[in-house]
Amino acid sequence: MSNKPEPKTKILLVEDHQIVREGIARLINNEADMEVCGEAGNASEALVQIAKRKPDLVITDISLSGMNGIEFLKHLKAQYPNLPAMVLSMHDEALYAERALRAGAVAFVMKKESSNEVMAAIRKARRGEYHVSEKVGGDIFQKFLNSKRPAESSIALLSDRELEVFELLGRGHGSKEIAAELKLSVKTVDTHRTHIKEKLQLRSFTEMIQRAVQWVEQENTET
Repeated sequence: MSNKPEPKTKILLVEDHQIVREGIARLINNEADMEVCGEAGNASEALVQIAKRKPDLVITDISLSGMNGIEFLKHLKAQYPNLPAMVLSMHDEALYAERALRAGAVAFVMKKESSNEVMAAIRKARRGEYHVSEKVGGDIFQKFLNSKRPAESSIALLSDRELEVFELLGRGHGSKEIAAELKLSVKTVDTHRTHIKEKLQLRSFTEMIQRAVQWVEQENTET
């Protein structure tokens, strides 16, 4: 009778900060039942690595250069519908977790959580089980699993692309810079800006930019 050990869970890390990626990889590789089989600094690299490494699980951040993590999850779900993915991010779970789940992730964990919490989430995600923190879990799952429209904050009313534009505005980017970053036309970016202003019920584009700057500063303070 063979006593061969169970194969380790192969994990692909997608994170644009190398030092953070190395730290996460070290934690994972210290576990007896999992290992990092590949790493990528952006979504395009990740898709190449997935085809090559055939991981059992993908762990991605939200903030990635080029295609962001939410868009990457949508591409991943379309190309590899049976490959589970989880998000490990500094971004506010209350705002981003539901977006990540809708995009195809099965778990969302903030980087400030303990290593035990992260490892538990990885094991649940590998089994295809949903995981978010207890703090937001009940509310998010009620909205997500029942597909009901939540009574959201004004920022949460923004679409994924509008939120991306809003964040870049808050980081001081103009329409041309945002268009180049997101590979959109300037006209499309300006349309998103108009929709953002309307959804946030702001009187001018100047007020919208001020709101965006304040929101980005608040995000950085809280995380």
